[in-house]
Amino acid sequence: MKQVFSLLMIAFLSTTTFAQTTWKVDPAHTQVSFGITHMGISEVEGRFNKFDGSIVASKDDFSDAQYQLTIEVPSIDTGVEMRDNHLRNADFFDAENHPKMTFKSTSSKKVSENKYKVTGDLTFHGITKPVTLDVWYRGTVENPQNGDVISGFAISGEVKRSDYNLGPDFPEAVLSDSVVVDVDGEFKKQ
Repeated sequence: MKQVFSLLMIAFLSTTTFAQTTWKVDPAHTQVSFGITHMGISEVEGRFNKFDGSIVASKDDFSDAQYQLTIEVPSIDTGVEMRDNHLRNADFFDAENHPKMTFKSTSSKKVSENKYKVTGDLTFHGITKPVTLDVWYRGTVENPQNGDVISGFAISGEVKRSDYNLGPDFPEAVLSDSVVVDVDGEFKKQ
């Protein structure tokens, strides 16, 4: 009987020790944005207005976190309708044939207090490539209005548009090959 009790305790402790928590993106308090240099002299910025994402972790400091993000490409918004329509067409994102952009992490490495290098697969325009992003875990708080537990993250990195065949007819003198990507926002504990 003691052995059965011991085995049950070990099983219980194992499942509680490795319990994972899922955090879902709060779109009302999150921005997914990008910036690219135009003509070598100015920065054009934009964002995606529709997206979904989650973080799954078993550790409170998110050192073992797994990140996943899905972006609706047609929701691109640079504040100029004519440019947005051009970015949606086959010259760039080809949003009709490739309406989603996804990122799924494959590893996370702690580099300092609350800062990580997260590597994963970025897929869009029909191409998947590994990218490494900088992640800053900004803390966890409880919302006093509704009791939600939320965590803040700033995620940033650079991708090369040439890696994804994005705007191949536009040379680097017109549009930089490097595109800065930023996700800044809140994730609610589920």
